[in-house]
Amino acid sequence: MDQTIDWWPSPAKLNLFLHINGRYPNGYHKLQSLFQLLDKGDELAFSITPHSDIELLTPIEGVANEDNLIVKAARLLQAHTNCQQGCQIQLRKVLPMGGGIGGGSSNAATTLIALNYLWKCNLSLTELAKLGLVLGADVPVFVMGNTAFAQGVGEQLTPASLAQKHYLVVFPQCHVSTAEVFNAPELPRNTPVISWQEYDFDQTHNDCQQLVCNRFENVANTLRWLLEYAPSRMTGTGACLFAVFTSNQEAENVLANLPSGCSGFVAKGVDVSPVHDKLAHLDSIS
Repeated sequence: MDQTIDWWPSPAKLNLFLHINGRYPNGYHKLQSLFQLLDKGDELAFSITPHSDIELLTPIEGVANEDNLIVKAARLLQAHTNCQQGCQIQLRKVLPMGGGIGGGSSNAATTLIALNYLWKCNLSLTELAKLGLVLGADVPVFVMGNTAFAQGVGEQLTPASLAQKHYLVVFPQCHVSTAEVFNAPELPRNTPVISWQEYDFDQTHNDCQQLVCNRFENVANTLRWLLEYAPSRMTGTGACLFAVFTSNQEAENVLANLPSGCSGFVAKGVDVSPVHDKLAHLDSIS
């Protein structure tokens, strides 16, 4: 990686639980979840240009630039603020796509935060989060930058401070469609609402997990394997799974024995997003 490039972090997240409480009249699901931000993820770099073109120099295979949330976020901010500048963007992709760990949403949020700073748009985080919701339900949590208890469609956020844990995140090398999961007739949609004060990992679950395990054998097999080592669960609509450890070394030991056909990484849970740490650093030296 070129150290002269100014990289902005785009962290992963886990849904420590995901309860579906019902549906709104517009068809969206009423959710409750706990978003745990991680200290690892993708990275983005931005070169500001005097013309209004938005260029993604590192396209993702199989995804047209016009459909990439990075480009959509940049154009949305540009149009909203009537900004006359443009940018060239580089992406260092680490997180798997379709894994349920927020890669695309995090990329969009980092783009909004970084360009708001670099273009001097001066929008507040609340304004950026409202913009981000247009791009996806998970974008606001990355914009606000706190591990958070979420309700509504995922946009009603209460910042949360959690005991520090280390997570082994495992990708079983299959892609799960969020739309297909949420449209499945057998998806549970009647889990009782809980309050943030009632949260306990052992007393919660992921309403999407059994459905995905039924449809994807590799997810089911990998989850059974992980449960031999530590409390484990699927994140979001999958396909990524995570196991919870009290030490980095414990997680690394299990990572070293991953089953064939899986990839993974170890990350630490953080209460504040690494992109907010970067923003605070930039503000302190400006």
